[in-house]
Amino acid sequence: MPAPIRRNSLWDENIAQAVEVMRAHRMRSALLIVGVAIGIATVLMMVTVLSGLSKKIYQDMASANRPYIYAQKFDFVVEDEGAENLWLRPDFTREDAAVIASTCPSVDASVFMIESQGTYVVRYGAEKTPPTTVLGCSYRLPELFSLSVDRGRFFTESEERFRERVVVLAAGPAKDLFPQLNPIGRFVLINGAKYEVIGTMAPRKSIFGAWSDNFVCVPHPTFGKDLHTENDWITLGATVRDGASLQQGVEEVTRALRVRRGLRPGQPNNFSIETSESFLTLVKKVTVPIGIVLTIIASIGLVVGGIGVMNVMLISVTERTREIGVRRAIGAARADIMRQFLIEAATLTGVGGVIGVTLGTALAIGVSKLIRFPFVFSPGWTVVALVFSILVGVGFGLYPARRASDMDPVAALRHE
Repeated sequence: MPAPIRRNSLWDENIAQAVEVMRAHRMRSALLIVGVAIGIATVLMMVTVLSGLSKKIYQDMASANRPYIYAQKFDFVVEDEGAENLWLRPDFTREDAAVIASTCPSVDASVFMIESQGTYVVRYGAEKTPPTTVLGCSYRLPELFSLSVDRGRFFTESEERFRERVVVLAAGPAKDLFPQLNPIGRFVLINGAKYEVIGTMAPRKSIFGAWSDNFVCVPHPTFGKDLHTENDWITLGATVRDGASLQQGVEEVTRALRVRRGLRPGQPNNFSIETSESFLTLVKKVTVPIGIVLTIIASIGLVVGGIGVMNVMLISVTERTREIGVRRAIGAARADIMRQFLIEAATLTGVGGVIGVTLGTALAIGVSKLIRFPFVFSPGWTVVALVFSILVGVGFGLYPARRASDMDPVAALRHE
């Protein structure tokens, strides 16, 4: 039992001595600690904000209560050699959405959507919106993306069938056109045609531009009558029924569309099928490499801090040459000398790591609030940052520590 006690006491003594050295050289130690703290804070802030970005994208893209399937003309990722062929693919039709609804038992809330590629200014009297996306859609759109109606209601199947000129405003246009008035029952102008406002959407605060709060919804037959152009983006959407798997839904929708388009076995699909899960997989493929690159860039600051550690420890070894000689003369082993200086270096950078973690977390909270991203605290990354800060001290303090341990005791005692 005596050996562990002695080992623990030696560690305690070395840590206490490291703290005493920091007190004796406050300015030098403070500058080193600040350098390490800035590096750790930068890395942790970037990782935390990027995690918040990923969570925000997840919330926006997976906002539906159930998994959803998205059929579109173009693939999300297109190889250069195949890009020209995609334009030859046929557009979806309202009948495609009807076939999916009637022949795919695993899916529900089949939705036909036409998104205007040209933007429109919506007007009410003297008030007008900035250029706004008009979405022609099915009456079941709120079920697909779990959209909440704030005031009024969404349009009905009857209004869709009879091509009524009714409109539901997202939060942005509602605020622009009716800052003080109740918009329900009033008429707005879209491309010169009068539309009755029957509802407004609750704010979504998404990061996806037109799909956030800057759009208006009209029945898709009405859109086709008043606004449709050949450049508009046509997509199909459907949710997966309770009890059915996402894979079942994808297989059924794919089969139905292939039959509709007369594709033979072995022929590739001339459409793209995406799901709520595939969108999230794509997000991870994009954000993870970005996070790695940002972390590497931010780590350059830690390398600079590590060089500072090496310089400070070399100065410390030179200043304490006689002390090292005395310790060696009274029986201290080379390993004891090396451990002492490594602990001092690790203590300095460890303190910088603690300050950096605190500062980085505070900055991440502030930045997340500023850009309205969720704050994601990661205990794992916090521990990694602390351990990495200590390893910076050990790694860059290794050469000065070895130089101290290799000193000749006699020559060190003669040093003035």
